[in-house]
Amino acid sequence: MSSRGRGTSGGRGRNEGGRGRGGGDFNRGGGRAGRGSGGRAPAESYGPPPQQRNQPQPTPPSRAPAPNPMAVAAPAAAAAAPAVAASDRPSTSTPALVAPQEIQRGIEQMTIQSEEMVPVSSKAMKHPARPGFGKAGTPCIVRANHFLVNVADKNLFHYDVDITPEVISKSVCRTIISQLVTLYKESHLGMHIPAYDGRKSLYTAGELPFASKTFKIKLTGERGVKEYDVVLKLAGRADLHHLKQFLQGRQHDTPQDTIQVLDVVLRETPSTNYVNVSRSFFSPVFGSRVSIGNGIECWRGYYQSIRPTQMGLSLNIDISATSFYEPLQVVDFARQYLNIRDLNRALTDRDRISLKKALRAVKVEVTHMGDCRRRYKITGVTSAPLRELTFPIDESGDKMHVTRYFEEKYQFRCRHVSWPCLQAGSDSRPIYLPMEVCKIVEGQRFSKKLNKDQVTAILRATCERPQQRENSIVKMVTHNKYNEDKYAKEFGLSVSNQLASVEARVLPPPRLKYHESGKEKFCNPRVGAWNMINKKMINGGRIQNWACINFSRLPVDAVGYFCHSLFGICNTIGMAINPNPVINILAGHPNNIESGLVEVYNQTAPKGRPLQLLVIILPEISGSYPKIKRICETELGIVSQCCQPKHASQCKPQYMENVALKINIKVGGRNTLLEDALYKRIPLVTDAPTIIFGADVTHPPPGEDSAPSIAAVVGSMDWPEVTKYRALISAQSQRRREIINDLFTTTQDPQKGTVNGGMIRELLIAFRKSTNQKPSRIIFYRDGVSEGQFNDVLLYEIDAIRKACASLEEGYLPPITFVVVQKRHHTRLFPNVHNQQTDRSGNILPGTVVDRKICHPTEFDFYLCSHAGIQGTSRPTHYHVLWDENNFSADGLQTLTNNLCYTYARCTRSVSIVPPAYYAHLAAFRARDYVEGDSDAGSASGPGSNVHGRAGGAAASKPLPKVKDNVKEVMFYC
Repeated sequence: MSSRGRGTSGGRGRNEGGRGRGGGDFNRGGGRAGRGSGGRAPAESYGPPPQQRNQPQPTPPSRAPAPNPMAVAAPAAAAAAPAVAASDRPSTSTPALVAPQEIQRGIEQMTIQSEEMVPVSSKAMKHPARPGFGKAGTPCIVRANHFLVNVADKNLFHYDVDITPEVISKSVCRTIISQLVTLYKESHLGMHIPAYDGRKSLYTAGELPFASKTFKIKLTGERGVKEYDVVLKLAGRADLHHLKQFLQGRQHDTPQDTIQVLDVVLRETPSTNYVNVSRSFFSPVFGSRVSIGNGIECWRGYYQSIRPTQMGLSLNIDISATSFYEPLQVVDFARQYLNIRDLNRALTDRDRISLKKALRAVKVEVTHMGDCRRRYKITGVTSAPLRELTFPIDESGDKMHVTRYFEEKYQFRCRHVSWPCLQAGSDSRPIYLPMEVCKIVEGQRFSKKLNKDQVTAILRATCERPQQRENSIVKMVTHNKYNEDKYAKEFGLSVSNQLASVEARVLPPPRLKYHESGKEKFCNPRVGAWNMINKKMINGGRIQNWACINFSRLPVDAVGYFCHSLFGICNTIGMAINPNPVINILAGHPNNIESGLVEVYNQTAPKGRPLQLLVIILPEISGSYPKIKRICETELGIVSQCCQPKHASQCKPQYMENVALKINIKVGGRNTLLEDALYKRIPLVTDAPTIIFGADVTHPPPGEDSAPSIAAVVGSMDWPEVTKYRALISAQSQRRREIINDLFTTTQDPQKGTVNGGMIRELLIAFRKSTNQKPSRIIFYRDGVSEGQFNDVLLYEIDAIRKACASLEEGYLPPITFVVVQKRHHTRLFPNVHNQQTDRSGNILPGTVVDRKICHPTEFDFYLCSHAGIQGTSRPTHYHVLWDENNFSADGLQTLTNNLCYTYARCTRSVSIVPPAYYAHLAAFRARDYVEGDSDAGSASGPGSNVHGRAGGAAASKPLPKVKDNVKEVMFYC
């Protein structure tokens, strides 16, 4: 443990054990300072944190808030630190010593006013420097798919590009600039070969002989010759000296503009030759196309990005794959996409809406004009069938049927006249294209959500073991011939063809604690996995009232046997479940999901025995799960466990054991604990009351205009165990906005005035109720943030957390550690010698951590592979610390994060991302289930479209239903 003024980790002071006097009241403060607290305010006091390293301190509100809403009068002798679990040991999540009326009285005082804190500037909120390198664990060497890039000392210049008339297509912009370079390279560009980003920026290695100049470019297309004015204007220089200083750790501000120049240079050639999707490039030359069903196919390619690292600039190369439209006739695509067998039947409204979403913005080429293959971009699908569509032919209002027009003009007789028509152009001037004369243009990415079968097919087609993937990456680097690239030569870049060799360490797994009544009371996981044999849950849940409804075709006897077997296993591993349901097993119809669930509720609620659990056997036809969860959790207030009929019919012990783990946490139990947490041996977590948050934002797939972005925040509700997490969900006020709006909120009430609220505030209050402790430290794991969003998220979300804390008590500003969790990156780690120091899948061992060479030059980040591979190549998770007032050491945060990955409640395996972030992800997607399917209602064509077939209409965002209070009390999202 680092010695930077943190005090001892044992937490032996009286207040930290819960025995301090007066510690339950926010305004009175805590009792005497506990011994061993290192000079910090005791756990029950909410004073400001001590000065932290190199970080500005928050400014407290200028006016004290009203009396604390979380204030709860604590008893004279609170519960002591938890002992080794016994059969009757109460969970800290349900303290028995706090009077319910006292808690309610405190919560009723939540309408307090607080002066808003002004957020500090983003420049002041610098990311913390790396606190040294980690030393814990067994040293080893791994290889990373990072390739060293050397940069010659050249003068790099940036020019703004302005093309008139405006061009939206990047490919057209590239064609224009390519034409410009071809025509004027010798006469006006000083023989320089510029690199272009496809939008507004052009870069050169050396200054052009002008500060600003206008060029006229003519392009010949299918609609004739079009002329463009292109203005190149000097905008600035790229500072390579700043970049070198930054890479050497002498400069802390990332020279992103300079890195962007070099990134554009190495992307210039592939942007011309391949299909560019974000930072990846795809082409059939990288492997055969694989059909994944419904008119969609998979293309292989590679990802490429320049990154600043400790070893210098590195080029991160990885194998990539994504989905594309198959270049089919639109009729064939519609048949496959909609699973249509009879082409003579008319499309339903649901078919039409689905097809409209799939084909919106897709380019097609017409096939009825011989060699003239004119292209159009689809804007919609008509409501009216083709046979009814007309268009005006003159100013007098005379109209002609589309089918007659094609027959007379092109001698083409339309056959699918009962189908709708594709529409290009605008609603005011639509262009109607019968589907049978259109073919989808090759090389267009399918960006909509894939179904489960398609995801499985694309994973199967691209899954590669570590050695195979490493070889594929090396072949890709060889194929790209970076050192022969004319743009790389022009700008003085050379790329190594060897993967980086990196020092790593394998952290030991934590020791897990199970119940004293089991044969095995402790567990030492091996290679990231263990089982429940001879073990009992540390806190087994009790279920007195349960029921079961069967929506499948399984006979009632088979369902009864499954429930009997499932609960038998639950009881064996530590739960206590009444063998008899409240009511007999009900048979529900899959087409009447809602009425079946309501029937269960109506039969159980009047008996005064509210259900603790409803077991649901799902229908054989998929798609009902989101509806079931929405009805149970937001309308009826029922905690449910869904089971697939194929698993219920087989009754395999391993499956039922996994379901038992989920059931236990859904009814308030706990499966296992970290032994170090139980005995308060985790630095900066168990020495003082600590709450661990996880947060994530999920966005709707492209084209889902009626679905909101959804934020989820979870907070630990037990201390020092940190295994139970309460979840809150919220719809973002702006779609696709990454910053979470509702961490802290203020509303105006006519009687109460300003009312403070928000997810952080609610979870802090819930922690106080659950543990009879006040969190004196905050650790916040934030998922779903890209590097470009770091500063914005940090600025606003740290500020919201502070406001939430300050609204509860004057001067309450507990130290915050804010860690971004990144899973969507392309760094892969391979064993230095395959078949040595690997798991059974050939991947690096769980617990492998890297904080050298390929990590940030100066900031606090690391890669951690906390899980064992199953198939394919494991992806380590990247953790980047954006704020650290708790002064974690590298070993401290890395070990904590790795150990938490063994506490994921749904399985007996360590997981790939830290559980608070994982739970937030699950909660956000559960909220997505609540609104799934509602968007179709607003996607129909606009008024009047049945006359001329116009395909307009934008749907309003559907509100997010609220989870019932009793459901929120447990980990319902698991």
